[in-house]
Amino acid sequence: QVQLVESGGGLVQPGGSLRLSCSASGNFFIFAGLGWYRQAPGKSRELVAFITNNGDTNYAASVKDRFTISRDNAKHMVYLQMSSLKPEDTAVYYCYHNSGSWGQGTQVTVSS
Repeated sequence: QVQLVESGGGLVQPGGSLRLSCSASGNFFIFAGLGWYRQAPGKSRELVAFITNNGDTNYAASVKDRFTISRDNAKHMVYLQMSSLKPEDTAVYYCYHNSGSWGQGTQVTVSS
């Protein structure tokens, strides 16, 4: 079972930036697809960004050109750099490993 731990959430003003981090335990990290999802109150969990083991990425249309997903295989880390944040980005953000594992989530609140 892969253990995922997110960090880096918080309160930020509209237009600001945050970087989320996710550390992953377990072997064969380099072969894993990794993603970030989010869930806002009253809404379903949705994909934000995904990165394959080859480094290919895809993004939700709502965050494309504002968010960047990246990974550091040596450190077993995956990151989500978020810029130009909007109030509608407010949600709990979850790290995902394609073994089916989820992190506990980190709250991101965008508000003035």
